[in-house]
Amino acid sequence: MRVLLVEDEPDLGAAIKRTLSQHKYLVDWVMDGIEALEYLENSSTQYTVAILDWMLPGITGLELCKRIRFKGNPLPVLMLTAKDRMEDKIAGLDAGADDYLIKPFGMGELLARLRALQRRSPQFQPQQLAVGKLSLDYSRSEIVSQNATGEKQVISLTNKEFQLLEYFMKHPNQILTTEQIRNQLWEISAEASSNVVAAQIRLLRRKLTNSGCSNPIETLHGLGYRLNSTDESK
Repeated sequence: MRVLLVEDEPDLGAAIKRTLSQHKYLVDWVMDGIEALEYLENSSTQYTVAILDWMLPGITGLELCKRIRFKGNPLPVLMLTAKDRMEDKIAGLDAGADDYLIKPFGMGELLARLRALQRRSPQFQPQQLAVGKLSLDYSRSEIVSQNATGEKQVISLTNKEFQLLEYFMKHPNQILTTEQIRNQLWEISAEASSNVVAAQIRLLRRKLTNSGCSNPIETLHGLGYRLNSTDESK
């Protein structure tokens, strides 16, 4: 799940990003509304949710939310603000926000709000994904494989490996290019070479193979990579 976080308080922004990263979210964090708008207009990046602070330099979170909705973008928006008057809440919701979180708040509540959005929004992925012998459980942030005898095994993955496998599982049997993977799974501010992508895939493939998955991620030279939904060992 890729999140656009727009928060101009350095300590709070860093804390939110750290917490979300620990729960397998990929986070692009920016500190003003104008830069956030540029990120949203980047056609090569698809966000699952935006977390917007109300008071931002450049363009306020409220105005940014209005622009998102004016363009017909159904992206779920969680608004963060210290404004707790009923009139402010109504203004935020009328601007197109899907939920509203008052500062100060606990990180547990933030995560719960995101899970609630996930349950009710068609823009979010389901609570589980299943491809072949692999299943992904979002509630536990874990990947489980099933061997030939039906026994299930939790696969220990790094955050990046989890995000990579999630992306493949959302596009089973499809060829994904290195550029697509790099654009979707690395922060815009980060520089990820094709070698980094290939190295991550090799590490992920090794863990999947060790867990009993036969030919889980296929390399198609000159084209990209593909997650096979069937087990060729059958």
